Amino acid sequence: MSLADRIAELEAEVAQAAAATEDEVERFRVAMLGRKGAVTALFDAFKEMSAEDKKALGRRMNELKQAAQARWEEMKARTTRQGAAPVQQGDPTRPVATEQTGGLHPITLVRQRIVRVFERLGYTVSQGPEVEDDHHNFGALNFPPEHPARDMQDTFFVESPEGLALRTHTSSVQVRVMEHQEPPIRTISPGRVYRNEAISARAHCMFHQVEGLYVDKGVSFAELKGTLDHFAKSLFGPEVAIRLRPSYFPFTEPSAEVDMSCTICGGDGCAVCKQSGWVEIMGCGMVDPAVLANCGIDPEVYSGFAFGMGVERIAQLIYRVPDLRQYWENDVRFLAQFSDGSFRN
Repeated sequence: MSLADRIAELEAEVAQAAAATEDEVERFRVAMLGRKGAVTALFDAFKEMSAEDKKALGRRMNELKQAAQARWEEMKARTTRQGAAPVQQGDPTRPVATEQTGGLHPITLVRQRIVRVFERLGYTVSQGPEVEDDHHNFGALNFPPEHPARDMQDTFFVESPEGLALRTHTSSVQVRVMEHQEPPIRTISPGRVYRNEAISARAHCMFHQVEGLYVDKGVSFAELKGTLDHFAKSLFGPEVAIRLRPSYFPFTEPSAEVDMSCTICGGDGCAVCKQSGWVEIMGCGMVDPAVLANCGIDPEVYSGFAFGMGVERIAQLIYRVPDLRQYWENDVRFLAQFSDGSFRN
């Protein structure tokens, strides 16, 4: 039998091939395309043919191989579908099995609520590194070399020739913004910060802050108070009030502590507000002209205000969780209460 006749014979076999089971499909593959299959043997014989015969029959052999491959894949797909187990519909009257789903951490939920309030006021969100150099964490913010915050009891220093440290506040992000952006600047900096403090129900060595900065021509202290009053009412309700007490921060002058009427007792006095009716929520002040100058902004032309709050403190007032350590213990029984964005108390 000539090679051309053998090709014609195999073309007919491939065209008529059929299989009802997966075993029959595999036998077809081995018989045609296996190492010792009929099509493979043709290609072995093709190597010994003359150039003229190769030219005449090469195309038919390639088409034969492609047809055998396609036929095998078609039969394989058909038998696989036929052999698939029927889908079990089950009992349609059976109650749906509810599975537990995860949710955002309460600190994340509160941080998002804070950010949304300021985004509606036109503030952008800025991020920065958690391991900072001395200039951005201290120097540019008007911390003199002898300031207590530079001592080991407050700061986690990183052993490095650059004198790096874990940032103690997100004010370092504000410095970076002022160095690279011309006023007007309106930004908030949410992030994680670190301080070398004893862990207790009211403090932790790692916590979260949201700090805000507004720099432009003619910015006043009255605008600062109005902004913070709007924030408190947006987050806690229109009935809350704020008050500002004189304070001191190296990077603002004048500076103030912001208190809010206690949401737990309504101002009547309780353990949370220490019977005063007020709870401290943040610090604020007008940006010190020296800080503006350190960042390349002319204090003769521009002024600004800054504020900063602890997210855990705000979360404590919203959720009334008395012990901050619960936010870090990853107790599923505690965290599951926040999975739907609310808190059951």
